[in-house]
Amino acid sequence: MPMEDAMDKLDDMASVSEFDPIQGSIPATKVEITVSCRNLLDKDTFSKSDPLCVLYVQGIETIQWREFGRTEIIDNSLNPDFVRKFILDYFFEERQNLRFDLYDVDSKSPDLSKHDFLGQIFCTLGEIVGSTGSRLEKPLTGIPGKKCGTIVLSVEELGNCRDVATMQFCANKLDKKDFFGKSDPFMVFYRSNEDGTFTICHKTEVVKNTLNPVWLQFCIPVRALCNGDYDRTIKVEVYDWDRDGSHDFIGEFTTSYRELARGQSQFNVYEAATPMGHFKSKTGSLNHFKVINPKKKIKKKKYVNSGTVTLLSFTVESEHTFLDYIKGGTQINFTVAIDFTASNGNPSQSTSLHYMNPYQMNAYAMALKAVGEIIQDYDSDKMFPALGFGAKLPPDGRVSHEFALNGNPDNPYCNGIEGILEAYHRSLKTVQLYGPTNFAPVINHVARYATAVQDGSQYFVLLVITDGVISDMAQTKEAIVNAAKLPMSIIIVGVGQAEFDAMVELDGDDIRVSSRGKLAERDIVQFVPFRDYIDRTGNHVLSMARLAKDVLAEIPDQFISYMKTRSIKPNPAPPPYTPTGLGVHTQI
Repeated sequence: MPMEDAMDKLDDMASVSEFDPIQGSIPATKVEITVSCRNLLDKDTFSKSDPLCVLYVQGIETIQWREFGRTEIIDNSLNPDFVRKFILDYFFEERQNLRFDLYDVDSKSPDLSKHDFLGQIFCTLGEIVGSTGSRLEKPLTGIPGKKCGTIVLSVEELGNCRDVATMQFCANKLDKKDFFGKSDPFMVFYRSNEDGTFTICHKTEVVKNTLNPVWLQFCIPVRALCNGDYDRTIKVEVYDWDRDGSHDFIGEFTTSYRELARGQSQFNVYEAATPMGHFKSKTGSLNHFKVINPKKKIKKKKYVNSGTVTLLSFTVESEHTFLDYIKGGTQINFTVAIDFTASNGNPSQSTSLHYMNPYQMNAYAMALKAVGEIIQDYDSDKMFPALGFGAKLPPDGRVSHEFALNGNPDNPYCNGIEGILEAYHRSLKTVQLYGPTNFAPVINHVARYATAVQDGSQYFVLLVITDGVISDMAQTKEAIVNAAKLPMSIIIVGVGQAEFDAMVELDGDDIRVSSRGKLAERDIVQFVPFRDYIDRTGNHVLSMARLAKDVLAEIPDQFISYMKTRSIKPNPAPPPYTPTGLGVHTQI
């Protein structure tokens, strides 16, 4: 890669973390679904059914079902355990609707209409993943008056080189590039691609005014470093940093993941940095790399190198994923908080954001249903607290910013998303919309529950749906900073046409939220305005799918960041389902 191109890339990266360059290049998590059935209908007269399972997936844009794949046929079995798996990309932020149809195959024809239908089920991929041990058992339906048996679906995340390498380097006697001082060196790591090109994957920090730098330890996913190919070339370039961006090339070397990993067994104990600024080994031999400047090597006959780089330490461990924790039993607790301030308008008038049109849901209901229907798959009892804020309550007209939608402050839980919607509709008939718009009480409400369970067994997601400008910004920021230490994430959906500048400030993507000089430990807030997701053709299903995809996309990373900072590892998953009676396999 020419130095000018490399520097352009480096300058682009100046303000981002070392993982950002490879964001988007890592494929989505893939999961493998195994299908078994029990007590299927017997459609054959002189033998048992010969079952086949067909998987259909539903498109978000078209909502049409399309065939994804088929298992093999198993001859003469009412209790088949299919060997052929279904492998799907898994997205936490999407509602991935699945349909499994069972057939008794009577001929070699691929036309399913020529075979006997044995039953079907509908579910989501999240529903399977969120079940105990990631194993879902459901009764087959679809034939009136008949018990069609049951289907057992098991899901497993496919291994995709989930190792993370932690390493540290130092250098010795690098070339002096600055006229009035020593060099300010940094290193850039590139992974090689199949076509011979290189992709940047890490940049170290700059160590000022030294020819013997010791760089900080850093972590990088192995798949980012070499795409899981341990022998693939890794190129490392060393530069002298300049303020104007015209960094001077010192030299380069190549290595591989396998070579770096071998280094960990070649050294044992190290002394601290010497006065010159570099490490030296007490025992063992280190991984030394000669830093070569090709142009200098051509010009100077006696050229040896432009310094050396030494691998000081190298460790590798497997990265735990969101699915590992869910499979180990972690529950996602979902709470919704709805804005009942007067700025929403009189619910009895069609101009109100809370207006109940008999023919379609309002924006509050759509936002709640879009997010809730996905998150509910990860909560075993499907009982969700639902709160309101900014209303006067009967019978005394007191203003509350933390009231139960179902009217029961001792038990604010609603049964499923439909239960929340029912409680929301009832509340609109009993409370008086008022104000102001205070967020802190509902955030602190969920934080109290999260405080009591910090062992990784539960994670809390609060969905706040609001129409207006926040009134208690200072208190809300403090509540968020405190909640960032807890197993908790906050989603804010803005409805209506108000300006939501304050909400953007709470979303810590660009600038981390702070309160009284204290920064939030993690970014836990995601804000989106609902108007950005309204489909112009009036397709509300599409609007809801787009909204859910964006607001939920950050939850797995926020979840993992909490678990990692607390060094919480997932519980072992329950033993996998052991199939029996596989029968004879044929293909269609």
